[in-house]
Amino acid sequence: MTYSEPERTAGSRTSSPSCPTVPALGVTFYGCGPDEAVLFRELAPEFGVLPTITAAAVSESTAELASGNRCISVGHKSEITGPTLLALSRAGVRYISTRSIGHDHIDVAYAASVGVTVGNVAYSPDGVADYTLMLMLMAVRDARSVVRRADAHDYRLGEARGRELRDLTVGVVGTGRIGTAVVDRLRGFGCRVLAHDTHPGTTADYVPLDDLLRRSDIVTLHTPLTPETHHLLDRRRIARMKPGAFLVNTGRGALLDTDALVPALESGRLGGAALDVLEGEEGIFYADLRDGPVTSTALLRLHELPNVLISPHTAYYTDRALRDTVRNSLVNCVRFENGNHHG
Repeated sequence: MTYSEPERTAGSRTSSPSCPTVPALGVTFYGCGPDEAVLFRELAPEFGVLPTITAAAVSESTAELASGNRCISVGHKSEITGPTLLALSRAGVRYISTRSIGHDHIDVAYAASVGVTVGNVAYSPDGVADYTLMLMLMAVRDARSVVRRADAHDYRLGEARGRELRDLTVGVVGTGRIGTAVVDRLRGFGCRVLAHDTHPGTTADYVPLDDLLRRSDIVTLHTPLTPETHHLLDRRRIARMKPGAFLVNTGRGALLDTDALVPALESGRLGGAALDVLEGEEGIFYADLRDGPVTSTALLRLHELPNVLISPHTAYYTDRALRDTVRNSLVNCVRFENGNHHG
């Protein structure tokens, strides 16, 4: 086998001297990095969970690690397709808690057809919101070029002056927990904020999407990825954006049609982009490819453009969010076993 040997950590449910000990709930935690493993070991006893922890991604070949456990927890880094779900179901798995807000990496409909329920977790929206504001500021101040010149000991001012947020209009697409946190932060900068969401959830100036694109100097994406939002910003909508506008994406890569974005950046039609997520990032982001080939031609071209910032899906990655994710994964599994899980 190519996956790492799982470890089992003791845990037991709370008991008193007059009550017998309740057997621990077994849960398999797939795809755990070292920091996640530490937290699962630390928090599992609090919930009466006996964790099986492995760095291996969930797959057909690793489904056996879930044998005897009805609940598993998975990360967002790998696709979970029909054959894997079928193997998990045959191993006795009835519930998957993904350690992410989105579950677009799991075939939820097929999971239901083989008797497996899928749930997601909530975590602090502040890390992604903070990171989004950082990317906006870096984009409008051309921070990538400034830092690169300074690294090469070129300390001259750039040809273009930066812009201040208070002079700009920012369009926020999607106002769930993260989008709302972004709106709250933007108020402190004094800029005009427009919002678009099919279910408005905060105090903001909500407008149709095409209107938002036409009027915004910065557009930032925070809507979930669904079949309806796939390529939400396609060639037609990118063409409707304000000339010189900046695009920020800390949501999901496929919200944006990368093949349509590249020529808009190359031509100068858009002022720049700051992307923490990218269509086709699977197998690339989170890997050390310094000595290996990067197979995405779109990513390679984006790296070449001076007005583009790329980071590897790291906006969510804070100590608070990680602890929230681990804790809520445990909560989800316990609730499912107790029969009161609501997704």
